[in-house]
Amino acid sequence: MINHLKKSIILVMFVVSNLCAKANFNSRDTYPKNPNVDMINYAFALTLSDNSNVIKGSATLTFAVKRDSVSNLRLDLVNAAVENNGKGMTVLSIKANGKNLAYTHRSNVLSIKLLDMIAGVENTITIEYQGVPADGFFIGPNKYGDRCFFSDNWPNKARNWLPTVDHPYDKATSEFIIIAPVKYQVVSNGLKVEESNIGNGLRLTHWKQSVPIACWLYVLGVAEFAIQEVGQFDGKSIQTWVYRQDRIAGFYDFATPTKQVLQYFSDYVGPYAYEKLANIQSTSAGGGMEAASAILYNEKSVVGDRNKNWRNVVIHEIAHQWFGNAVTEYDWNDVWLSEGFATYFTARFIKHAYGQDEFVNQLKTYRKNIIKTMEKDQDYLIVHKNLSDMSNVTSNLTYEKGAWFLNMLCNYVGEEIFQTGIRNYYRQFYNGNVTTNDFRLAMEKASGKDLKMF
Repeated sequence: MINHLKKSIILVMFVVSNLCAKANFNSRDTYPKNPNVDMINYAFALTLSDNSNVIKGSATLTFAVKRDSVSNLRLDLVNAAVENNGKGMTVLSIKANGKNLAYTHRSNVLSIKLLDMIAGVENTITIEYQGVPADGFFIGPNKYGDRCFFSDNWPNKARNWLPTVDHPYDKATSEFIIIAPVKYQVVSNGLKVEESNIGNGLRLTHWKQSVPIACWLYVLGVAEFAIQEVGQFDGKSIQTWVYRQDRIAGFYDFATPTKQVLQYFSDYVGPYAYEKLANIQSTSAGGGMEAASAILYNEKSVVGDRNKNWRNVVIHEIAHQWFGNAVTEYDWNDVWLSEGFATYFTARFIKHAYGQDEFVNQLKTYRKNIIKTMEKDQDYLIVHKNLSDMSNVTSNLTYEKGAWFLNMLCNYVGEEIFQTGIRNYYRQFYNGNVTTNDFRLAMEKASGKDLKMF
């Protein structure tokens, strides 16, 4: 068993070094960042209806500029377009302090003319808009034929229904204030601060996320849910949200191992960043979607038998709350810092909870998939170089070769030093952004070794 693993490590080590050596670790993806603008908070007030798929939105954005001469705010928002069968968003007005602001909305870019910007001073603008999302927000029947609404923002689809800086480099807090028919329950990031019936068969629900996150992690689920308070972790609620028809099976499936996983990662890595953790059955996730504090799972995940495959998806998505969510890649080039880490730490929890043999089997599965993928795409880089085509943002290699890399690094520096480096890395970049080079420097500081070969 040990010799077999050593051979695997040597094989994947060669593949990793061969491919990663080609990457320029100082490269940046091609998104037009503006480091002179800092988004602070997004407050989205949305009205949803059973009579139409049109969403009516009011987005209040709080931001600051870092130099006085900034005169333009660039946001991502998909236009209503003929090629999308008329789907997309139409901006109705943009105001600041009661004054209309000039803007253009072309090629899915909303460009706003700013007035009287002073560096370091918070500013607020409000965007009124409406439309039928072309993507990023599913409206339609679930597997039981019941109408529902679910976000699907990964990796850069929030722009289909929310005016945002749709890139992970600029994290912000958020609020969702939703008006919807009273038959629905609404779940989102953070804590629920209001739920009020407002007449005419409508209910207002307000969720507030007080920790800054990337906007791909913003989540909204509106459906006829069955909701269970599973328990508490560190004074924070653990919740299950499943379709009303799946109440018994869903409550059973999601009851474990969430609390055990939260405890393990908190002990091994550092504190859990968010106000709650909700596991949510949805129509929009292909497998799992790690939205901060409110994880979406494919509706087929609820089967009532706690099977190993879906158990591992739960572990993986919770691992993302540390890696990808709290510590977020600055560029899409470094997406392995999210997916490779979550994949490896899934295996580490499996080792912790289910034993060494299960851990080894997990690594063997990763290795098999790496080799299979490499046969088809030998030039794929774990660290992308100037990524411009978001359809190529991940592959099996991003997940599983990234995980193998971390396993090799742990073997190279030793378990105790590896944990020290991970904890320091997490502490240094907690609720911030990070690059592959930042991770290398953190591990070099912990180990005293030159890790450029990795």
